[in-house]
Amino acid sequence: MPYLDDNLVVFTDLDGSLLDHHSYDWQPAQEWLNTLSAAKVPVVLTTSKTAAEVAELQRKLELTEVPFIAENGALIGLPDRWQKHESSTSGHIIGAAYEDIRHVLVALRQRYDFEFRGFGDVNAQQVIDWTGLPLENAKLAMQREASEPIIWFGNSLDFSRFEKYLHQEKLALTRGGRFWHVMGADAGKGPAVKWLSDCYAERAGKPVVSIALGDGPNDIGMLNASDYAVVIRGHHDHKMPVKEGVNVFRTEQYGPEGWKEGLDHLIDR
Repeated sequence: MPYLDDNLVVFTDLDGSLLDHHSYDWQPAQEWLNTLSAAKVPVVLTTSKTAAEVAELQRKLELTEVPFIAENGALIGLPDRWQKHESSTSGHIIGAAYEDIRHVLVALRQRYDFEFRGFGDVNAQQVIDWTGLPLENAKLAMQREASEPIIWFGNSLDFSRFEKYLHQEKLALTRGGRFWHVMGADAGKGPAVKWLSDCYAERAGKPVVSIALGDGPNDIGMLNASDYAVVIRGHHDHKMPVKEGVNVFRTEQYGPEGWKEGLDHLIDR
């Protein structure tokens, strides 16, 4: 089991993991957040949320000096002190620009009459209805840079065709808790976790020990890219397979209670 004084990096999903799926509360995990902060262990928020949403949460969680992974891995945000990294002059790595994704989606819908709606098709009130977010948070969720959440209303045959045409445009679908996310084919939480782990190892001069915590299908890549994986019990019936070679713990508790349970089990204080 890892120790706090190992070169630890914690990657965590938000909704249904660090944050309660319904209330978005994280208080059951606060003690561990304090412990990790005191030990200078970075907690990297790894989420489908936008950079604007994550920046707000980082302020509330006091994680502003830590990188983050947004839009399901299509976007990596780096703090100011990381900006000189040779792989990123802007602090972000983008799989595909939002405008390009929207262009493809609109073209496919017009050509094949596919039945779906994305954030770019609706106003803030519709996003509120879909997500339950307050107005200001819904506006932040609409500030997308590298992915588009959609709700599919068509049949399964059309969905297969839709996915095939996306692949031809070098785009891919990732399943989240509420939405399908369209993003660059090479982007994802797994590649983003690996990239940041390599960065941390390079900066420290030694390998990192990575812990990932997540509850949904879009977290599987992140869990597979880590040394230790905590599969938090989810409010869904999706299978959560994790590849061999990863140390896996599956929680009994949901959300931040499960987050705490996972770290209680894994980390030797």
